Amino acid sequence: MKQNNYQNLNGVIKTVDQLNGAIMLSHAEMYRIAKIIEEHPMAVTPHYLNLIATDDPNDPIKKMVVPSAAEMSFEGSFDTSGEKENTKIRGLQHKYAQTALVLVTNGCAVYCRHCFRKRLVGVGDEEIAQDWPAIINYLRGHEEINNVLLSGGDPLTVTIEELDAILGKLVRIPHLNHIRIGSRIPVVQPSRISDQDKLVEVLERYSLEKRIYIITQFNHPLEIAQESVQAIERLQGAGLVVSNQAVLLKGVNDDAAVLAELMTSLTRIGVVPYYLFQCRPVSRVKGAFQVPLADACDIVDEVKARLDGLSKRFRFVMSHRTGKIEILGREGGRMFFKYHQAKDPGLLNRIFSRQINPDEGWLYCEDEDYKGQLPCQD
Repeated sequence: MKQNNYQNLNGVIKTVDQLNGAIMLSHAEMYRIAKIIEEHPMAVTPHYLNLIATDDPNDPIKKMVVPSAAEMSFEGSFDTSGEKENTKIRGLQHKYAQTALVLVTNGCAVYCRHCFRKRLVGVGDEEIAQDWPAIINYLRGHEEINNVLLSGGDPLTVTIEELDAILGKLVRIPHLNHIRIGSRIPVVQPSRISDQDKLVEVLERYSLEKRIYIITQFNHPLEIAQESVQAIERLQGAGLVVSNQAVLLKGVNDDAAVLAELMTSLTRIGVVPYYLFQCRPVSRVKGAFQVPLADACDIVDEVKARLDGLSKRFRFVMSHRTGKIEILGREGGRMFFKYHQAKDPGLLNRIFSRQINPDEGWLYCEDEDYKGQLPCQD
């Protein structure tokens, strides 16, 4: 199975023995982690390892990268947002009219345990873009597409030459207004940006032709280390706009004070708080990380009460099979939602409500016609 990282990073922890040398583990933990990483690999960069308080069993950074017992649960699905049904060409998804998503790699510098593409990332390359002429022809033939999101895996882990070639193709498509690159590199391996002049030069050169946005993912204020701040400043200095998509994660940031500090810190360094995602019900993820919707809604309400206008710009959303659904709020057990984006244009901007059980973490519909795809209004 192919893993397409740009290099074998010196000091990256990939085995149980390496991890045990850095974080003391019990024999039971070592056995459990070894079994998990047979299916879903582990990778922790030296930079990210240094953020972990190794003497704290509840360290939030550790929870995001070290496999746990909860990851043994298969409850949920490996494709919660319908990516397979929206794939038009291998590696290219077209779910929303204006946006095309391209999976350019299955590799990451760090394998996050909450990854929603556990079926793919670090595992297999069957869904990765391969036929670029066909992809470019599709994009050229669909003028409603005004932006492309490069994703994966992490697009900033591919070789600079490969990234150069991809961006060179995309900027020549007339109806594209901008290009987005989804990457955790500023968070987990900032030296990839700070020490790679050629990478920044490529990004800067193409940003003069099409606006390039880096969509990163800081989930906890402890991740905003000085090295990451320097990497962000370098990207901004090259003309790129940096936005953040955080995920609400149990045991990591499901605390109003923590999330408020995260959003304030992001705003301070010029990173736009873009989305806060409800954790998806992904197999091997749901049990470990998903916060019930009612609790999540209360947390977000308290967070926004603590923030100024710029820091509270983010939308609290779920990436549902039917679209991107904004979670507006709740009154008692009834929650209110709005389609921020929708696969079916008829659902766009639709507002609906639903009675939510205290332990419910996602929207499902029991209607046999939809088989869990469409939220119901009861």
